Amino acid sequence: MDPIITVKENCRKCYACVRNCPVKAIRVDQNYAEVISDRCIGCGNCVKICSQKAKVIADHIGECRKLLEGENKPIAILGCSHPAFFNDVNTGQLVTGLRRLGFSEVHEGAAGIDLLRDSYRSKVEKNPGFPLITTHCPTIVDLIERHYPQLLKNLIGIVSPMVAIGRFIKSRTTKETPIVYISSCIAGKFEITAEECQGAIDCVISYQELSQMLQGRNLNLKRLGEMALDGIEPKRGHLFAISGGPFKSFDISSEVTNKDYVETEGEENTMEVIKDLAASRISPRVVDIRFCNGGCIGGPGKNNRLTTFSKRNLIIDQHLNKNLYYKTKSVYLADIPLPDFSRTFSNKHERQKTPSSERLRHILQSTDKYDTKDELNCGACGYSTCREHAVAVYRELAEGNMCLPYSIKRLEADHIKLTQKYELAKHALNQEFGDTMIVGNDQRTREVIKLIHQVGPTPTTVLIRGESGTGKELTARAIHAQSKRADKPLVTVNCTTLTDSLLESELFGHKKGAFTGAIAEKRGLFESADGGTIFLDEVGDITPKLQAELLRVLDIGEIRPVGSNTAAKVDVRLIAATNRNLEQGVAEGWFREDLFYRLNVFTITMPPLRNRLDSLDELLQTFIAKASTRVNKTLVGIEDRAIYAMSQYHWPGNIRELQNIIERAAVLTHDEVIRLENLPVIFGELVFQSPDETSQDSLRSQRQKHVNQVERNLLTRYLRETDGNTSAAARLAGIPRRTFYRMLSRNGLNGSDFKSS
Repeated sequence: MDPIITVKENCRKCYACVRNCPVKAIRVDQNYAEVISDRCIGCGNCVKICSQKAKVIADHIGECRKLLEGENKPIAILGCSHPAFFNDVNTGQLVTGLRRLGFSEVHEGAAGIDLLRDSYRSKVEKNPGFPLITTHCPTIVDLIERHYPQLLKNLIGIVSPMVAIGRFIKSRTTKETPIVYISSCIAGKFEITAEECQGAIDCVISYQELSQMLQGRNLNLKRLGEMALDGIEPKRGHLFAISGGPFKSFDISSEVTNKDYVETEGEENTMEVIKDLAASRISPRVVDIRFCNGGCIGGPGKNNRLTTFSKRNLIIDQHLNKNLYYKTKSVYLADIPLPDFSRTFSNKHERQKTPSSERLRHILQSTDKYDTKDELNCGACGYSTCREHAVAVYRELAEGNMCLPYSIKRLEADHIKLTQKYELAKHALNQEFGDTMIVGNDQRTREVIKLIHQVGPTPTTVLIRGESGTGKELTARAIHAQSKRADKPLVTVNCTTLTDSLLESELFGHKKGAFTGAIAEKRGLFESADGGTIFLDEVGDITPKLQAELLRVLDIGEIRPVGSNTAAKVDVRLIAATNRNLEQGVAEGWFREDLFYRLNVFTITMPPLRNRLDSLDELLQTFIAKASTRVNKTLVGIEDRAIYAMSQYHWPGNIRELQNIIERAAVLTHDEVIRLENLPVIFGELVFQSPDETSQDSLRSQRQKHVNQVERNLLTRYLRETDGNTSAAARLAGIPRRTFYRMLSRNGLNGSDFKSS
């Protein structure tokens, strides 16, 4: 397991981790920023800086518990900075808590510093002629191995105090004895996996992880008694955790004025010293570097409640404390040769590919950086310069859209485009669907309008009934416009246009992989309409399965996306419409009775057009005005004959049919008036059949008789020429076959009468 892990769902792409990583060991990929383990030095900056807890230290509590549950009980080693974290209890109480957890022995890590004193002094005294760098900080070792391999020869070939005491204990017991090191250092989790250090320490946990384990066992350290420490009593090792501690602990004398000995700590100072050494700008004899500010007491697992100075005092108090009790086994005091504390270092640097100047220029231009003045170097992406970011993009460590000024500029441009498109779409929708005014002044229309005004402001479910084309959707829009949800969305769904599975996905959404073709998560229309209204047209056509899901929404206001085990709350007003007889559906079993009663709370029945012809003139004027705009013609009205013909028509398609006929006539007319000739043939036939038009004394009646006779003669001729083949006769006449059949019926003719015998 990587020591630092990314909780992807918490990452908000703020790039704080990129900005604060000294070696840019972060890769930004799509929706999150992840740590690149092979480049990471374990400094913990990304963990400390992430406010969303997207970067966390890997939890090794489970691994530690497994060791505690084994037959061979583990030994615990307390890092030398432990007094600064467990500041409200003494070391003896902490030992008791560890014993209660199941550790067989508890040692101090400070003893490892004493073990290395002679080795360090020997290396320093040899003076190889180039600067020596101490190796007790795992972060510094990783920094050099992975990013500054030219300084590998400068590293003193000695293990860290943690590895030293681990090797010491195992050399005095058995290699199978598990050892758990407890520290504030994340890099220690890296170090024990390195090939050169494996086998010394079996598990590293942080002080926070130890606190969690104690809490899990309900162990309050303040209420525990004190127990003795095991192992060797440190001499100067306690001071190692604070500023100036390493040289003091290793008996390396250094004076401020002596340039041969450099001792520093903290990220900024560390990077400066490393860069100076790599460039040979400085040449001290010994360099002691620790990455954390204040030394080990400032590690990622530090106690943030205390200042550096108060923690420093706690470490000094531990060093001066004469009351610490050690119960040392003879094996640790025996005159047995010390284990080998030497180690080697390897070049782990991965050479990164470098873009050509042309490629770099192309990447910069992709984020609108065409000139040097366009490179703001604002650092919002996490990189110091725009060029550094461009190089990271080339190396696939970053994305182009991480550039904040570029993203803002794009968002502003997209906002303008979307605003324009929204206004155009809004205008088009208002022309097509936006009108919520119901036209008509007949008694039945007035009753519908009255019901709309009554039910609109309420949250009541409405069922709109009526034949197709009577304006059920227009009524639903009028109800929504009268409601308190008018500023929220109105979503319309035609239940007859989709299959059962697609309609379920459309209404309730689905999870990725819920079915074949579900390549991404989809939000359903009920969620899209949350807070507003949803209109289900032809609700009588949905299947029993969907009826059950719809009933759930109406009963408890919950939807469950396809493929999901969790339900989501929605606040949606439902308006349904149907042209089917739902009572019959309940009786025959194709419509649920309980759903019918949930829908049939408030019913509005739309009258067919044939029953509201008193409003025909008003409807015609409205549709002529709309058609005039749609077909880009100036229309002033419709002639009386056309109106009369329309008043005689049965209107099976209702309002929708009327609107379509007017638009068709508007296209066909050659002047500003819609005439009877512009309407379908059936309307002309209705005029010819009227009493006024068939009067024996009228000129028009006499003319019509002659026209009918001419028509009959022509039909007879065509049938004879085609031997009674009606389809061939229609082609010969040059008119549609259905029209030809209608003319034959009107004249009482039949093609079979003209077939040759």
